[in-house]
Formats: sequence, C-alpha cells, structure tokens
Amino acid sequence: MRASRALAVAATAGAAIGLCAPLAVANNGPTNVTVSPTRVHQGGQLAVSAMGCGHGGTVTSNAFPKTALTVNASGHSAATPRIYDHATPGQYNLAVKCSDHPMVVTRTFTVVRGHGARGGIGGSMAPSSTEMAIGGALVATAAVGGGLFISRRRRVNGGKV
Repeated sequence: MRASRALAVAATAGAAIGLCAPLAVANNGPTNVTVSPTRVHQGGQLAVSAMGCGHGGTVTSNAFPKTALTVNASGHSAATPRIYDHATPGQYNLAVKCSDHPMVVTRTFTVVRGHGARGGIGGSMAPSSTEMAIGGALVATAAVGGGLFISRRRRVNGGKV
C-alpha cells in the first residue's frame, strides 16, 4: 500500500514539473516579429505579433504611442497600436522589446496619407441635407393628407348625420 502511495506522489510531482517546464525555458527575446499591414493610413491600426515574450513587453515607434504586448495562452504576444492622425506620411520603424529580455527587434512600415475606407460604420453617419429635405416633405404630405381625411370623414351618431 505504501509503495502505491509513493508511486502516486512521484507521478503527480513528475506531472507538475513536466507541465511547468515550458515556462522555465530560457527566453531569447522576441522572435518571428510580424507587422500587418506594412502600409497603413493615418489613424489606422497595425497588428504586431511576436514569439518569445512570455511575460509581455512593449512596441514603440514615433508613429504611435507606446503599446503593451499581451500574451495569450499559446505564448504568442500581440499588440494593435493606432497610428497618430497627424503622423507624417513616410517610412517608420517600430521596436519590439520583451519585458524579461534586453534584446530589441525592429521592423519597418509605411504610413500613407488619408483615412482609408470607413466601412462598417452603419447608421452612425448623419443624413445629407437632400435626404433631410425629402424626408421632411414626405412627413408634411402625410400630415396634410391625414388632416384632410379626418376633416372630410362623416361621423354617424344615433342615425343623425
């Protein structure tokens, strides 16, 4: 009985060590750093991803504010910095630095003038003055027509007109 308990404790300890081993691997700094898209409009967003930053890190550039790298369960780090609206069009560098390693990896991207397509904003845009005039005319016509219909309608009360 004692041997089986000792075996169970040893197996549990081995499993715990085995599960913790990937976290104890030495960190060599950011690797596989990708930037998407490589051409982004003023005010647009970049998708930056990296491997090797197990405890997060930062992404910095002159084109956007310092942005934190977040780590997901699979160990990938990602950030989505927003380009300044007033960023001068041209080529920029960004730097990725892990919080637990001094190495810095740089990548380039290009900022282009303008604001790209505003797709997906749905009903958040205001109607034009032409649309407002047409809508107002339709409402006025409906009000006049309804008023005429009600005023011309005859009511019958107790057989009297």
